[in-house]
Amino acid sequence: MKKIVSLLIIALAALTAQAASLAEQGDSAYTADDFQRAAELYTKAAETEGTSSALFYNLGNTYYRMGQLGKAVLNYERALKLDPANEDARTNLAFVNSRIIDRPGDRGSVMSKIVDDTVSSAHSNTWSWLAIGCFTLLLGAIAVYIFSDNVALRKVSFFGGLALLALTIAGIILAVIAADKATTTERAVVIAPSTQLSTSPRQPKDKTEQAILLHEGTVVEIIDSVATPADTVNPVWLDVRVDNANRAWISKSDTERI
Repeated sequence: MKKIVSLLIIALAALTAQAASLAEQGDSAYTADDFQRAAELYTKAAETEGTSSALFYNLGNTYYRMGQLGKAVLNYERALKLDPANEDARTNLAFVNSRIIDRPGDRGSVMSKIVDDTVSSAHSNTWSWLAIGCFTLLLGAIAVYIFSDNVALRKVSFFGGLALLALTIAGIILAVIAADKATTTERAVVIAPSTQLSTSPRQPKDKTEQAILLHEGTVVEIIDSVATPADTVNPVWLDVRVDNANRAWISKSDTERI
């Protein structure tokens, strides 16, 4: 009888372990400081159970605890890509960025940076609802202007309507940019401890072909890619922009797209 009870307990424990999602098992491994196992479980969860901002955030924390800053940055960026309102991911990303070696300069114009920072502050759905709300108020302002006999009220509705029209257009533009940013794969993170960029899509042969040395955690913008089948070690090279002053080729194997 005791043997049967023991078997039932073992079977129940096995069923309970199976019932727990991979992400939950990853949480348990992380709590137990088994970060390698946690990373494996979180990664498998993303592949089989679907991705989420919270999952990428947990994976970022795991890689940071493992000392892999490049993959930590990668996953915090992915968490923010899915949910720009994830303040924990934004805070941790800023902290990890303060610890990476490279300090790239500005990328793009001042205006493009302002637009990018604004777009990144909210999800595309948020900007869409803002546009819808402003458009609804705009219709109300138009109705007041058409049907009201009060001159002061008509002036307020006219100028308010112009402001609402501008906000509606801005909301639509920001929603489109945010949606595009959420699906684009034009940015990548250096995950190798260090990598030498080249002036040509190949491993630098000498110092004249060496462009810039980058370290893990640096984010680059992908401009183009070239396949080099003859190079069995680095078969694909990416043309990347590090900042406004630096553009070169990097081996795809040293990066991972956000």
